[in-house]
Amino acid sequence: MMTIKAFQLVAAVERELLMRDKDRFNIECVECCGKNLYVGTNDCFIYHFLLEEKIAPCGTATFTATKQLHRHLGSKKPVNELRAASALNRLLVLCDNFITLVDMRDLEPVPTGARIKGAVTFALNENPVSGDPFCVEVCIISVKRRTIQMFLVYEDRVQIVKEVSTPEQPFAVAVDGHFLCLALTTQYIILNYNTGVSQDLFPYCSEEKRPIVKRIGRQEFLLAGPGGLGMFATVAGISQRAPVHWSENVIGAAVCFPYVIALDDEFITVHSMLDQQQKQTLPFKEGHILQDFEGRVIVATSKGVYILVPLPLEKQIQDLLASRRVEEALVLAKGARRNIPKEKFQVMYRRILQQAGFIQFAQLQFLEAKELFRSGQLDVRELISLYPFLLPTSSSFTRSHPPLHEYADLNQLTQGDQEKMTKCKRFLMSYLNEVRSTEVANGYKEDIDTALLKLYAEADHESLLDLLVTENFCLLTDSAAWLEKHKKYFALGLLYHYNNQDAAALQLWVNIVNGDIHDATRSDLYDYVVDFLTYCLDQELVWKYADWVLQKSEEVGVQVFTKRSLDEQQKNSFNPNDIISCLKKYPKALVKYLEHLVIDRRLQKEEFHTHLALLYLDEVLQQRAGADGKGAEVTETQAKLRSLLQKSDLYRVHFLIDKIQGAGLHMERAILHGKLEEHEKALHILVHELKDFSAAEDYCLWRSEGRDGPYRQRLFHALLAIYLPAGPSDHDLVVAAVDLLNHHAPEFDAAQVLQLLPDTWSVQLLCPFLTGAMRDSTHTMRMTQVALGLAKSENLLYKYDKMKLKGSSIRLSDKKLCQMCQNPFGEPVFVRYPNGGLVHTHCAASRHTNPNSPSPGSRT
Repeated sequence: MMTIKAFQLVAAVERELLMRDKDRFNIECVECCGKNLYVGTNDCFIYHFLLEEKIAPCGTATFTATKQLHRHLGSKKPVNELRAASALNRLLVLCDNFITLVDMRDLEPVPTGARIKGAVTFALNENPVSGDPFCVEVCIISVKRRTIQMFLVYEDRVQIVKEVSTPEQPFAVAVDGHFLCLALTTQYIILNYNTGVSQDLFPYCSEEKRPIVKRIGRQEFLLAGPGGLGMFATVAGISQRAPVHWSENVIGAAVCFPYVIALDDEFITVHSMLDQQQKQTLPFKEGHILQDFEGRVIVATSKGVYILVPLPLEKQIQDLLASRRVEEALVLAKGARRNIPKEKFQVMYRRILQQAGFIQFAQLQFLEAKELFRSGQLDVRELISLYPFLLPTSSSFTRSHPPLHEYADLNQLTQGDQEKMTKCKRFLMSYLNEVRSTEVANGYKEDIDTALLKLYAEADHESLLDLLVTENFCLLTDSAAWLEKHKKYFALGLLYHYNNQDAAALQLWVNIVNGDIHDATRSDLYDYVVDFLTYCLDQELVWKYADWVLQKSEEVGVQVFTKRSLDEQQKNSFNPNDIISCLKKYPKALVKYLEHLVIDRRLQKEEFHTHLALLYLDEVLQQRAGADGKGAEVTETQAKLRSLLQKSDLYRVHFLIDKIQGAGLHMERAILHGKLEEHEKALHILVHELKDFSAAEDYCLWRSEGRDGPYRQRLFHALLAIYLPAGPSDHDLVVAAVDLLNHHAPEFDAAQVLQLLPDTWSVQLLCPFLTGAMRDSTHTMRMTQVALGLAKSENLLYKYDKMKLKGSSIRLSDKKLCQMCQNPFGEPVFVRYPNGGLVHTHCAASRHTNPNSPSPGSRT
């Protein structure tokens, strides 16, 4: 049996205050309402006392009872029961089967004489259903056999509401809402007096033992069951709590949460509702009354009244925590909320939660511990300090005093068990990660993040990198030493970078890539270094490692320069000429960089365009020299060269033509002649040397793009002129000429073409060309006619306007002002606008020479 001292028995009313020299005087019942204590006796007296509670310095409570008055009820029968209705200022007194209403202050019966007749016992409904605050609901066991009656009791009258029959004679009753819990002759039942539905609970024998029915909370009752059990039952007829095992001879029972208090002939016993164990036993002979009044438990013998005072809750709670009874301690602490000042309670309760959290933590109940630490607002350094070496050496933290637990460190707590230690470390990782971004971390984020980094590094946890690449407060000195100890060099580089020590970070990563130190965290560390340098703003650092990244891979390393942010490139933080000088040793990288300047950034500088063209050309020539046929790589390079030659107008054309001479690059030579407007040479190369007629047509389209019609016509006529001198044996040129005419008819002057064509060509052969030419000629004629008609119409409108203006008179005087300069006219010479406005001739002239001058009209 796990015992605890929960209550102390204190005398409330001294024997001498009641006995009045009467040996036959006995206490029959008591009622307590606030400081008012009422006692009913066997000789029909009611006593009224005022209770004063005093707390001694040692924490114990004492009570002083001051007698106010007593009143005889005018009968020789005992006062069986007392119930206070404080809302009505009335005391309900059961005596001689009558329930009388008396005033709580002077104990006088109400003037109306209102009372309830024929009551054996009664109970108040503490969960009333009427909704009227100025009445109480009373349930009585009637003297009529097997009858229960419900009344509404007002300040000066009573009203019967319901009468219900029971299957057996009732002996005790408790009420909650519409539900009655009844002790009948052989069993307990729950009865809904509104619907008449009843629910059997369990049997008992009323002849062998005294029934107990107590309402202990909303829709819940405590009953004296068979076998010395205190049974709990809800209005649904079920039990949501395990029973407590008390004496077979229980006289009375009460609940002072979380305790059930029972009274028998010799003892008061205290049981826990949490684990059903007996916690305390108090000797108390001749007791026959045990009741609770709003949390105050009163016991009485026939001669005296006593109060069961709970001992200081903090002491009870600490005793429970010392016994590892965490749940009991927390429930008891929550129940203490209304008995302790708010601020004091909050401080106490937080500490209790923290203590309970460490108890659960020591038992490896991590979920429960985490919730307790959170609720208790634990300074997380209390937890970190259990783990050796996790707190930074610079931390000023000292543990709470008095201590929250009994452990020196994790080794003592786990007794060296490595599995338990690993579990504890995993829990701390999770907990620190959750709290580091909350208010819990305020004021000591450095301690938390440094401890978290150490745990991650030791456990080789993937979250280590996430911690270092996001905002963190890891202390550099402690963290760096720890990462180096655990060979986390890549992570150490991230730590250096976060602390603005990029040079140290890069040197570490370069050493890893070179194999000088081992760290397999990232297999793509070289690419990572390139990206890092790409976004690095320290030019000196970039130049320092530029050769290193280029030596590893020219194509990847050049990204240090080509992938820099557009803003940085526009500011010319890195001079392109300096970069080109650096890249001379790395031809592939140089080509990539020049492509970036010319194609991506579109820099309009001749030297870059010429340089890139030369590099393409050199590569093409090398590939042609080393290959019998044209491989895919050669074709790709040639495509880049041709595209550059076509799209760029900035390279040195003559220089490139000289370089190409004799290299067999006919297409490239044709493009260069085209840039020099040497179209006949270009087309001659395409037609006679390459024999690529489609390329010749594409050339004409390319060079005439964006030019006027006559220019385009000259190009196509030049190509046709190259095709036409062909003799009968040059069948391909004839076909090419016919295709050119038929596919591009709008580009030719039909009359001129017809003069050039051989007489032997048939009309059918040139049908598409002739059809297109006729259609184009007709369209041109018709459009010219339309334009002529529109011009004539406009001219007619102007003539009409002129005649209208000439037909109207204009009055001019020296008072008339010019609408532009606002000066009067000095001579009868003026200009009139269509809106009727008159201006000086020189003002009108200045308007035409200065468009911004004010205008009185749109036309003159």
